[in-house]
Amino acid sequence: MRFVRILLAAALVLVATVPGFAQPQPAMLSQLEMAVACAPPPSFDLPDEPLRIIGAQDVVARSEYGTRDLLVVNGGSAAGVLLGQQFYVRRANRFGIDYAYAGPKLGARTLGWIRIVAVNGSTAIASFEHICGAVGQGDYLEPFVAPVIPLGADRDEAPGEPDFTSMGLIVSGNENRSAMGAGDFMLIDRGSDQGMAPGARLALYRDVGAAGMPLTAIGEAVVISTGPTMSLTRITRTRDAVHSGDYFAPRK
Repeated sequence: MRFVRILLAAALVLVATVPGFAQPQPAMLSQLEMAVACAPPPSFDLPDEPLRIIGAQDVVARSEYGTRDLLVVNGGSAAGVLLGQQFYVRRANRFGIDYAYAGPKLGARTLGWIRIVAVNGSTAIASFEHICGAVGQGDYLEPFVAPVIPLGADRDEAPGEPDFTSMGLIVSGNENRSAMGAGDFMLIDRGSDQGMAPGARLALYRDVGAAGMPLTAIGEAVVISTGPTMSLTRITRTRDAVHSGDYFAPRK
């Protein structure tokens, strides 16, 4: 049985090297595009039955994988997996508990992206294109879409006055962090359903809790991408660490 598995794995790798299956070269991403691609998706919704990484082609079983590894995916052509297809590798945020935990969903972190280099009916082999964090057995896949960066998102700008009638909350940073600084990415609790759009500028505030005191300005941010009810934003300026539970007001 082991011999059959070895033959199958070898056959999969050979398919990827046949001239007729030559792979397209990935487009080069800028540093900011790379950072955005490594940021969390702007949604806490997780796929119901995603494809998952179940191992790597190696002589020893391991649960974590690196740049040179060829990853085994638990779905092939029967599941719609295509040669050359790209996927994000993601992991649900559950306070360090593994993906099988059935507790509350807290969104996901992006660990990198991969390309399918060989496929049969039931499994596929993938190689890394970029690693953002440690990738492990059980991490799930979502189709890769290259990030689109809003014009001027790399600049610190604050046009217009804050609209305090449309304030919202800062939810979390990458890897479910609760404190972020300038240049970091964070999720906010407003998305396209609430009128948020890429490129929108946000003023950041904190309620220091002192009676009669107004909100304290702590920084600026720009919206990078939106989901229906959440947006991914980039902090462009801060006078203090930005925390989950701080406020933002869109500039208009």
